[in-house]
Parts: sequence; C-alpha cells; structure tokens
Amino acid sequence: MAKATAKAKKEKEEKTIVEGEIQSQVNTTEDTDENLQVSIEQKLRALYTLQQIDSQVDRIRIVRGELPLEVEDLEDEIAGLETRIEKFNLEVEELDKAILDKQNAMTDSLAMIKKYEEQQLNVRNNREYDSLTKEAEYQNLEIQLCEKRIKEYTFKLEAIKVDVEKSQATLDERKEDLSIKKGELKDIIAETEKDEKDLLEKSLKNQKFVEDRLVVAYQRIRSNARNGLAVVQIERDACGGCFNKIPPQHQLDIRMHKKIIVCEYCGRILVDSEIVDKVNES
Repeated sequence: MAKATAKAKKEKEEKTIVEGEIQSQVNTTEDTDENLQVSIEQKLRALYTLQQIDSQVDRIRIVRGELPLEVEDLEDEIAGLETRIEKFNLEVEELDKAILDKQNAMTDSLAMIKKYEEQQLNVRNNREYDSLTKEAEYQNLEIQLCEKRIKEYTFKLEAIKVDVEKSQATLDERKEDLSIKKGELKDIIAETEKDEKDLLEKSLKNQKFVEDRLVVAYQRIRSNARNGLAVVQIERDACGGCFNKIPPQHQLDIRMHKKIIVCEYCGRILVDSEIVDKVNES
C-alpha cells in the first residue's frame, strides 16, 4: 500500500513538473493578443505533427521487434564463452607445465637413485651405506609424490578439456545463431533504414517550431507513456491517451487554441479535431 501511494505521488509530481514546463511557454498568452493565439496554434500543429512522425518511427522499430536485443544478448554470451574458453586454455597450459615439471623431477630422482646405488658399491662402512640407502628411499618417495601429482593434474586436465569441448560446441552454436539473427536484422534495417532516417530528419525539423523546453516536456511525456503518445486528440469528450472524460470548459479552452492544455489525469498534451484536420491536410 505504501509503495502504491509513493508511486502515485511520484507520478503526480512528474505530471505537475511537465504541466509547469508546458504552461511556462504560454503563460503570457492572452485573449486579446491575436499573434500569440496564432503562435499557440502553430505550436499545437507542430507538436501533433511531431507526434505523428515519432509514432511512425516507433512502428518501424516495433517491426524489428526484439531482434536488436537478441543480437546484443548473443554477442554478450559469445564474449563470455570466449573468455571462459581462454581461461580454460590458460589453465590447461599451466597443468601441462606442472606435469612436465613433475616428469622432469622424476627423471632427476631416478638419476639420483642410480647415483646412490653406484656409490653404495664403494662404501667403506655400514654407516655410509645406510645414509645412501636413506637418500635413495627419499628419492623414491619423491617419485611416488610426483606420480600422485601427475595423476591429479591429468584428471583435472581431462575434466577441463571436457568443459572446453562443451563450451566450444555452445560457442559454435551461438555464433551460428548470431549470424542468422544479424542477417535477419540487416534485412529489416535495409527495408526500414531510409524511412526511419527521413522521419527522424522531419522530426528534428518540426522540433525547430517549438521551444526547447516544450520539446523536453514532450519527450518526457513520451518516455513515461507506454504507447509513446504525448500529444493526443480528444475523442468522444475524452482524452485519447488515458480515455478519462474532459470537462466541457477544458474542451472549450482546447478548441480556442489560446494556450496549451494537458490532460489533468495523464499529463498528455490535448488537441482538437481542427488541429488534426489541418495537420492531415498539410
């Protein structure tokens, strides 16, 4: 309940901020100033035109669907798999080196044992013989320890190689999926890129007819609206965005084109059928 209240409060604050930004653009407009009335009408037409253009851009991007995100996810997964395989390969190199070191140590120990055995043939007393025997036994223990370590490293190496094979197989699959997805995305972009570019240029041109702060307010409303509609027409005495009823006095004010009016429920900018018809005719 507390979260819902906080969310409603936040939305109300954002709506108030947007309304303040919009009204700050037209707070000097009076009924007796015909030039300003025309200016407000031009702004409304420009805003509605801007909305129509941006809605077309939205539809083009919807056609692409989730493909850009899917491509991005696949690229991230591939990068992760490549990093994992690289770490595995480094670990394999370290284990191979460790096995080689133990094998060299075993060779050295065998050489030492052979040396001690030769020396035992020339000892002068039991004390020297026992000492050489202990040295040989120590080297045998070293050999046994090396053999144990080699088995451990070999077992770990085999497990890592299995992981590398699995990761490589997954990587190959993901690369194939990425190639297909990129091909699909490229085809869609090729079909829509020119249209989107032209529409974005038109959008920028229309923004020049509106003050920067009003454009910012428009964009903020669009970003908060699920359907991306910031400028809506009155339909059946209701807001075309949230479908709440608009009081008759507000409808009259909207038709007068003396100031920019926003829906008191959702904060969208409201226009009447006259503005819509003029935009469609142009």
